[in-house]
Amino acid sequence: MQNQTDIAVSCTNISKHYKEVQALKRVSLSIPRGELFGIIGPDGAGKTSLFRILTTLILANEGSATVDGFDVVKDYPAIRNRVGYMPGRFSLYQDLTVEENLTFFATVFNTTIAENYDLIKDIYQQIEPFKDRRAGKLSGGMKQKLALSCALIHRPSVLFLDEPTTGVDPVSRKEFWNMLKNLQKQNITIVVSTPYMDEASLCDRIALIQNGEFLTIDSPQGIIANYPNTLLAVESADMHQLLHDLRQNKLTKNCFAFGNEHHVAINKSDTTLSLDQLIKETDNYLQEKGHKQLTIKAINPTVEDCFMLLSQK
Repeated sequence: MQNQTDIAVSCTNISKHYKEVQALKRVSLSIPRGELFGIIGPDGAGKTSLFRILTTLILANEGSATVDGFDVVKDYPAIRNRVGYMPGRFSLYQDLTVEENLTFFATVFNTTIAENYDLIKDIYQQIEPFKDRRAGKLSGGMKQKLALSCALIHRPSVLFLDEPTTGVDPVSRKEFWNMLKNLQKQNITIVVSTPYMDEASLCDRIALIQNGEFLTIDSPQGIIANYPNTLLAVESADMHQLLHDLRQNKLTKNCFAFGNEHHVAINKSDTTLSLDQLIKETDNYLQEKGHKQLTIKAINPTVEDCFMLLSQK
């Protein structure tokens, strides 16, 4: 059992509702210090509500939570001095320059850029040539780096990043995650939310969230290892009709579009067929439905496949 002093973030039965909308439903989690923890789920799943509760911006309707050992209700001033928060929407001062924004946030926390420059150096150096440019004129990737620099300038112990890569190009997304890995080496606990399932593998552990509830919490590898089904990737000349026919197949547990393929889950306990027989049976079924140019292959599941399965239970 972990000592409480080793826990950076703790939630117990946190619930939040907005009139008739239940945003969070008794969610609980525990994040050790130094972990890069991901909360993965679609828009509207409850990620932002949880972040706002943990950063003391709103109150939960039920439950309790601590950050860095401090209660989010009773000790909110201490938490605000110890956490960095990067909201999903760019919220810095658009009319201030890059340097003015960073100086402002440093001043708010009674520090200076120079005092903590070593922490943000690798990030800030990439936008420092544009330090006199107004924040509103920056590209998406540069805005992202400025927002992260401002969230770090007071050297927080816990960093909350709410969908930091949404709307950012793939190259900037990759750079951003490399920056997070480097920050983690400096003993900063990082909690990041994202709707991108492919980013899950970059976290130490993840919580999959849907409709305000955690579906599971584990390492990405642990979640994938617990996938109980045989998974097939299927293509044909008519992908729209293929999706319909696959979902009608008695062997199919679930099926969804995945890029240029359809992923088909077949419950191992529902059949005694071998993998080769399953593929042949599926091929025969689809040929009878008139499908041409069929490709069927067995594949390993991804976190997204696990999410789709868990969300249907």
